[in-house]
Amino acid sequence: MHPKHDEDFYGWAMAEANLLRQRRLGDLDFDNLIEELESMGASERRALVSRMAQLIFHLLKWQFQPDFRGRSWRASIKEQRKKTKGILKDNPSFKNEITNFISDAYEDAFLLIEKETPLDLKLFPAECPYSFEQIMNNEFYPE
Repeated sequence: MHPKHDEDFYGWAMAEANLLRQRRLGDLDFDNLIEELESMGASERRALVSRMAQLIFHLLKWQFQPDFRGRSWRASIKEQRKKTKGILKDNPSFKNEITNFISDAYEDAFLLIEKETPLDLKLFPAECPYSFEQIMNNEFYPE
């Protein structure tokens, strides 16, 4: 018996994959397959924005809290750059929307600044002060 999407997701997914392998297109659950594929794309987008938000957050802290700079902050920046580059490598079409991703990530980074630092929010520009090239440049640390 073929499991239902809303009752056994894993079983449903494996059964759908098997139907695809067998080229039994007439038996596929197209509506749920389409929904799941779109959801997978959205999940990758959220992962990229989340990584970029963390990266921008650390760059902002680096710039606006110079007295607290240290190895752990530098390591966090390096880690987020590496993971962001990995997501971009796996999803090259994201480069077409990078401006939107930076904007969304900056909004999230701003919320992190508000939540996790005592910094005056008026110090920060309305838009991300860093270009994509700067954000991804392993040598860039804002002063």
